[in-house]
Amino acid sequence: GKEVVIANAIIAILTIGGQQLFSFFTFSCPCHVGQNLIYGLAFLGVPALILLIVGYALNNQTWRLVMGKRSHFGKVISSNWLLKCKLVCFVLCSITGRALVAPVTWLAVTLINGSYYICAVSEYVPVYYYGVAPNVSASERSRILATFPCSQLVPPELTRARDEVILLLRYQSQVAGWLLIAVVVITVFLSYCLASCFSPLSFLHFRYWSSYVHNEQELFDEATDQHSRLYAMQNVRKFFGFFPGSENVKEIRIPSLKEWQAISGLAFLKRVDEEHYDYSLLHDWALKERASGKYLRIDEDP
Repeated sequence: GKEVVIANAIIAILTIGGQQLFSFFTFSCPCHVGQNLIYGLAFLGVPALILLIVGYALNNQTWRLVMGKRSHFGKVISSNWLLKCKLVCFVLCSITGRALVAPVTWLAVTLINGSYYICAVSEYVPVYYYGVAPNVSASERSRILATFPCSQLVPPELTRARDEVILLLRYQSQVAGWLLIAVVVITVFLSYCLASCFSPLSFLHFRYWSSYVHNEQELFDEATDQHSRLYAMQNVRKFFGFFPGSENVKEIRIPSLKEWQAISGLAFLKRVDEEHYDYSLLHDWALKERASGKYLRIDEDP
């Protein structure tokens, strides 16, 4: 839908901006044998991995899949194992597709930029035809090549060779970045085509179904907020003796020290019976205790 496209575009733009700031303020190639590769790959891969994990964590479908009732899945398995597998695979593919937007954008932008790739592989470039230190050992040649990302460390006689090596590596990096973008675009397009071909719904029916699911979720969220507010209001009224926001309050309840202690502190979700839970300490108190105790009358004209 349009919301998904807009959300993905915003994520991609934020990732591009973050990558530019990240490169400007933090990236500084060590220009040392053995360290360039680790440093460059770390800046390429670690942020992408973090963005992937964040993408999974921020998707509500991930937690729906993780927190699904096993008993329900057991019934589905016994009746139709293939259908259940298709559903899980479809949801996983959908979640993964959304989660990959930021890391793929990061990788593509960093490859097109070229700095990370140049730092990572500079010492491994075959430069025999560039005439870079032909009379030195392989280890010494690698040491010289490792300094190429840092122009101030390169001897003047190797400046031209260094420029040619940097151009070669930047070309390789940018080609890899554009190939990654092309592969992702083609894969996404073919995936949507295959999903549409195998969909049991027609085009207009699919649009109606998407609209229904969206509206159902919005209405459910509104009802959840109102229901939980009304339910919590009953428990708060029992503890204090009046509704929040009530006008012309005649009396208020004075909770005892024991009651204050009962609703204070940390609490986990507590199971009461086969079907119900206590959501908080105040909820637990309201279900177990009677609202007796001291009441204070409020004058109408203070």
